[in-house]
Amino acid sequence: MAQYPDSPLSSKQPQVSVEQLQERLLSGADKIQLIDVREPQEIDIARIEGFVNLPLSEFAAWGEQIHTQFDCESETLVLCHHGVRSAQMCQWLVNQGFTNVKNITGGIAAYSSLVDPSIPQY
Repeated sequence: MAQYPDSPLSSKQPQVSVEQLQERLLSGADKIQLIDVREPQEIDIARIEGFVNLPLSEFAAWGEQIHTQFDCESETLVLCHHGVRSAQMCQWLVNQGFTNVKNITGGIAAYSSLVDPSIPQY
């Protein structure tokens, strides 16, 4: 049985900046998996196209299917509001055998501030 992603955060967890995320989204050159762990009401306020929403509060509904939804070898970028919940998710994915997981530093708040001001702040 999968365990809720609340493990201690690793200080060596790979990160990607919001600027690097934008470059990756614009290039579309290689396959990346994009996961947004925010709540549905947060997605309604602000979102980035291409992300699959897996709210942490609904972990019981999707936790067991993570290996059928995603390839554990592909690069996986994880987003939340500021970077805390996504860091928890990254650590959990690594514990599930994912080999190329990166937390998006600063989350969608930083993306809105530094990359795309058309995305609302909340």
